[in-house]
Amino acid sequence: MEPPHESAAGGRKRRRRGGDRNRWKPSSSSQQEPPPAAAPAPLSSPPAKRRRKDGTGQAAAAPKRGNTSSLLEKMRARLSGGHFRMLNEKLYTCSGQDAFDYFKNDPTLFDVYHTGYREQMSHWPEQPVNVIINWLKRHNASWTVADFGCEYHLHVAGNAAVAKNVENKVFSIDLVSDDPSVIACDMAHTPLESSSVDVAIFCLSLMGTNYPNYLEEANRVLNPSGWLVIAEVRSRLDPNNGGADPEKFSKAIIQLGFSLVSKDEKNKMFILFYFKKKEKSKVAKSIDWPQLKPCLYKRR
Repeated sequence: MEPPHESAAGGRKRRRRGGDRNRWKPSSSSQQEPPPAAAPAPLSSPPAKRRRKDGTGQAAAAPKRGNTSSLLEKMRARLSGGHFRMLNEKLYTCSGQDAFDYFKNDPTLFDVYHTGYREQMSHWPEQPVNVIINWLKRHNASWTVADFGCEYHLHVAGNAAVAKNVENKVFSIDLVSDDPSVIACDMAHTPLESSSVDVAIFCLSLMGTNYPNYLEEANRVLNPSGWLVIAEVRSRLDPNNGGADPEKFSKAIIQLGFSLVSKDEKNKMFILFYFKKKEKSKVAKSIDWPQLKPCLYKRR
């Protein structure tokens, strides 16, 4: 058995050879063991995001159902919005006959358009169709009305709002229909008889490149002293933003055989025009119709 001092010296030498990394301070108790080194993370417990694997064997985080559902809804909304913008642009940049033929081939596209249209209109503080309905209610319930572009939706309740909210007899006209009370046609060529209606309405529906033909058709079907009511998006009649001059627009309709009774510009989103057909209307031989700016929606 070695002397105690030699054993201690040997211990010191061994500690020196081991370096400073594992050095520990001896305590007064000869039984105390050196503190254990930090144990590495067990291989059997990987981080939570690596516990699941997809079909290719790659690590994948466990999806949260709420987040997945929200993402799908956002993707659907983006696709729907893109489809609406495409259809909206087509309606503003083609003739009424082309639009009629297009939706006749696939009427369900009209519902896609109106779904996007309703979403856009939901942000407006006031709906122009409601202003027109209230105007009709303040006047003669015996008047016959032609609603050009009645916002008809296939298989959706509450469409053709004017007809459903007034006591007047209303001819609802739009590009598609599966309802016998709604006339599907090109608005430049309706089956209505000449001088057969008292009020012609265009509520945000002067969309085709040949919109003057729609107004000429309204002039044909209106009785003498009949009313022409037009609601139009303000930006389309803003010459400072590439739109038509509203005075020039009014002048063209006056040359068609109307007089301007009033113009409502209170709403920041749309302008309302109230024209009255002259009893002995005479259409000018040449009318300088302004080009209305297409109302196109930007990509989000």
